[in-house]
Amino acid sequence: MIPKKSYSNSQAFPDTTRLVEPSLELNSIFSHGELSELVHSLELKREIPLKYGYKGPGGKIWHSFYEKYLIPQWFKPKNVEIDLLQDNFDYINSQWLTSRDSSENYQRINIIDVGAGNSYPVKKFISRLVKLGKINKYIALDISQELLSVSKANFTKWFPQVQFESYTVDIENTPIYPEILGSDNIPKIFLHLGVTIGNHQDRSKALQNFRHSMNKNDLLVFTNEIGDNSQWDGIARGGLKYHVDGIYRWMTDKLGIAAEDCQLVRKYDIKTDSVTANIKFHRHYTINFRQLGIDKTVEILADEEVTIWRHHKHQIPELMEELATAGLEIVHYSCNKYLSHIMVICQVAKSVST
Repeated sequence: MIPKKSYSNSQAFPDTTRLVEPSLELNSIFSHGELSELVHSLELKREIPLKYGYKGPGGKIWHSFYEKYLIPQWFKPKNVEIDLLQDNFDYINSQWLTSRDSSENYQRINIIDVGAGNSYPVKKFISRLVKLGKINKYIALDISQELLSVSKANFTKWFPQVQFESYTVDIENTPIYPEILGSDNIPKIFLHLGVTIGNHQDRSKALQNFRHSMNKNDLLVFTNEIGDNSQWDGIARGGLKYHVDGIYRWMTDKLGIAAEDCQLVRKYDIKTDSVTANIKFHRHYTINFRQLGIDKTVEILADEEVTIWRHHKHQIPELMEELATAGLEIVHYSCNKYLSHIMVICQVAKSVST
């Protein structure tokens, strides 16, 4: 008789390997290139990049989470992103009036919202620019076409007089193409909100791609949490709780992983200095991707973990070092009153030619 392994939840699991094939629906959610990257990351890094959690049903999961927990309501009147944008409006608004060499004055700007989601965090910010007559157009960029549809519906309802454009862009993989940004000399404000910079699998590459998308008179404005990642108290809150639960369910379902064969584990990962959410496997799995057009099988052993969500808080010196390495420099930053979140405003470093 083959002995069974026991786990902390007292449920026993067989040692036999389960062979599964992911849902064909993944072909309608991801491009072939995205599927290849997903499989490569799963095989070599034991991670499914969080950005893919926003595609397909993931877009609806995130939007539902945002509507329920992040949009200000009578019992929760604050949103840290909205408040930080409001606090920094005067500074941001003043920076593009004159070019860096003071040779040209500008009257209007373009807003490039990278990871736009539902566009709700920028609503008040855009409203103030519209009242001042200073916005030329708003460009929403996201990896998720589902969320871009939500962004368009919201933005065109709020600001029918403002030109709206949207494109699917993965800032971790590529800079923003000139065809998207346009050839005019209008300065641009690149927004990267929602503490998204801390979710990237490769922050350095994302920052470098921002740098390669920017001209000398452009600004990059982003938010993140600040603090010591290792001091996480182990309590799941907000996105780590409600968003992660949704991602976990749809990822395991589409990959063909049975609920009884795995569990969701949240932890501090010392290797990446991040808080992560992982699928922990209780039995051996072989995932065959051939029917999706990827000639690859991935074997995952019992007790192995696959990361599906990550977040990295920044310390200020570390953040400045990452920006400098990417060819960017901070021109201004501010924190919320709890010193839990930071808004950073930066530009192309003066030492870097454009």
